[in-house]
Amino acid sequence: QVELVESGGGLVQAGGSLRLSCAASGIIYSNNHMAWYRQTPGKQRELVASITGSDSTDYTDSVKGRFVISRGATQNTVYLQMNSLKPEDTAVYYCAADLVTADFLRRMYWGQGTQVTVSS
Repeated sequence: QVELVESGGGLVQAGGSLRLSCAASGIIYSNNHMAWYRQTPGKQRELVASITGSDSTDYTDSVKGRFVISRGATQNTVYLQMNSLKPEDTAVYYCAADLVTADFLRRMYWGQGTQVTVSS
């Protein structure tokens, strides 16, 4: 059974930084890409940043130049370094991974979410 576990959320003042971590565990045969999404009440989940198996990255416009997505030493760990945080970055952040697992099926897996709150 594959599980994504996130950590690193919290409360920070505007202009501060936080680093989110996400580790995928279980039998994983291939990791096509990993990403961070965020969601606020009443709104759709928004793709924040993604990274492919070849470390190609992409960001939503509102975080370009402030957030950096990267992989850890193992391909199944991903980080989101968030700098110059703004109150509008406040959301629940979700890790997602496009994986092929023990049953050889390709699926998107999701973490449980971690709250990021930026105070003004």
